[in-house]
Order: sequence, then structure tokens, then C-alpha cells
Amino acid sequence: MPNKWTGKGNPYTRAEVIARLNDTLDKGQAIIAAGAGAGISAKFIEKGGADLIIIYNSGRFRMMGHGSTAGMMAYGDANAIAMEIGEYEVLPVVEEIPVICGVHATDPRRRMWHWLGKVKDMGFSGVNNFPTHTIVDGHFRGVLEETGMSVEKEFDMVNLAGKMDMFSIVYVGSPEEAVKMAQNGADAIIAHVGTTVGGSIGVTNAVVSWEDTIKRTQDIIDAAKTVNKDIFFLCHGGPINTPEDAERVIKATDCVGFVGASSLERMGVEASLTSLTQEFKRISVTRKN
Repeated sequence: MPNKWTGKGNPYTRAEVIARLNDTLDKGQAIIAAGAGAGISAKFIEKGGADLIIIYNSGRFRMMGHGSTAGMMAYGDANAIAMEIGEYEVLPVVEEIPVICGVHATDPRRRMWHWLGKVKDMGFSGVNNFPTHTIVDGHFRGVLEETGMSVEKEFDMVNLAGKMDMFSIVYVGSPEEAVKMAQNGADAIIAHVGTTVGGSIGVTNAVVSWEDTIKRTQDIIDAAKTVNKDIFFLCHGGPINTPEDAERVIKATDCVGFVGASSLERMGVEASLTSLTQEFKRISVTRKN
């Protein structure tokens, strides 16, 4: 394995993360990135063989039993939450794989060069654009764009991260956004096709069809490739919920991996805790008087 970890809590350089991901692909394996909202999740996601761990503020809400969309709302300081999860829960327990920090780039209170310096010093190996305005649409998206909270700030953050030698793995919701991210040096692009379906708090009405999921994913990839063919392309969201779902998209597109947040962390917790508790409840007892 190239570019060994130099000690718990120390970040990888951008080139080292890229080399690690290329090594995964050279082995014929898909790249798997996983969101972690708690140290226990990160510890066992790493044990399961994930290539990257991403810390989002939404992970904390997931681990509280709420939907990931809570991370898009004004329920706390997204940047501070992600940093706190990383500092006190995830970075102390992750042994070897790169940890990526979700950055809310449109927060008007942050001087981004200053904040990214803190992210890097904490031991993160890269950045992700979450919360992201790329998954906001309609009238509200227009208001955000016009009032100084434009998605352009996310593009600028990615550009700055590259200059600071930090790997970037970013969400986009359209081919146009994919082009802009590629132009600003994104190393990996995640084709986000909508909120994950399934589980106790997954969406049921805002469902994207499989045909649309595959088409949108490939359209995003094709657009970004006009700028840079070396970007790592991953899929996420919508009906992509299980390993079989991810494989279906990877085989039908030029995708080389999958990012699992709700579909990996939340679904795993829901299923395992439910089944384990049920097993305990099957224990019979004869009451002794």
C-alpha cells in the first residue's frame, strides 16, 4: 500500500489520497466513502474497509434519529459541528484511512482561508461541500444566489482547498455544477441524485426513478470529463441504498465508487440494533415465585 499513514490523527497530502484511491481501483475494487456521525461508526466503517470517511454535520442528526436533511437547516453551526465530531470522536479512533471534513462554504461568518487552515491543522485530509446548496432548487435557491450565499462560494472553497494541498470530494446536482467543480480542481465528484430512499426516516414520495438516476449520474460525469478525465466519479442518493444498488449504477455508468451516508451509517444501525434486540427478546423465561 503506497503512502502509509504517519500516525493517528495526521492528515494525508492531496497526492497521497489520490494515490490511495488509484491503488484501490488498480486492485479492481470500487471506491467506498462513508459518512460518520460518531466515533463508533467511524471505527467500524474503517474496519469494514472503507477508503474514506467523511464527517458531516448531518451525521450528528442521523445518530440522533433524525433525517439527514436536518443538516441543511439552521439547527446549529454546521462547520463547528463537523469539526467537533472530527476532533473528539472520529480522528482519535481512526487508525489509518483519510478523514474528510464537511465544510459549509456559504456560511457568511467564516473567512474560508482561515477556516480551512483549522480543518487541516485538526488532521483532516480533505474537504467536502456539505451542507451544499447544489441540492437546493426552486425559488429558495434563487434567493440564496442573490443574497450572498451563492453556490459559487462552494466552488471557491474547493479551489482554495487545492491550493492548500487538501483533497476535495464534492457533491453536485447538475452537469453545470460538475463543470464548475472540475474547473476549480475537484479531485472527486459525487453525483447527488436526491435524498436517500428507505429506512425509518428515508423519503418515500420524492423518489427518483432508476432510469433518471443512471442518466443524471452519467450526464454529470460526461460534463466534468470535458474539463478533467482524471476525476474520481462516485454515486449517491435517491434509490441507491444497498451494495446491489450501488453496483447497478457503477456497472451502468462511468462511476468508480459510492458514497454512503444514510445508506451505510443509518441503515446499518437501524437494521443491526433492531435484529439484535429482537434476538434478545426471544429469550424465554419461567417466572420463579
